[in-house]
Amino acid sequence: MKKVLKNALGRVFLTVEYNEKANWVYNNWIGYQSFDSIVSGANACAEVLSQHNCSFLLNDNRQIIGPWNHAVEWIATDWTPRAIAAGLRYFAHVVDTDSLAKLSSEEMKQTADGFEMQIFGDIEEATAWLAAHQQVTQQA
Repeated sequence: MKKVLKNALGRVFLTVEYNEKANWVYNNWIGYQSFDSIVSGANACAEVLSQHNCSFLLNDNRQIIGPWNHAVEWIATDWTPRAIAAGLRYFAHVVDTDSLAKLSSEEMKQTADGFEMQIFGDIEEATAWLAAHQQVTQQA
């Protein structure tokens, strides 16, 4: 089931969905992200990860407008430990390589501890990376 989160103006800022076939959670972030929208969205993502004990996250930032580095510390200190406890091990982060969101993504990657995070400019590369890690995980 897809979770659709809206801001105070009624605009969708995030959809979160568990893809059973691919065995990953897919986040699609849209527009400008305030600290509050990041917190509520990341919490919704953590819930879905936990519900499915899912190790794989496809986090799509291609439609984000502007940076979101105002939430990186909260992500590192609050969300990350909970996401890891929920099962997260591999985090594929897709960004528009010409956006300010890419800088925030690189800042987050520096704080990522406890899961493997890669940043991609192409969603197909991100999904291939997740699929490769799924195969290795299944073989282990």
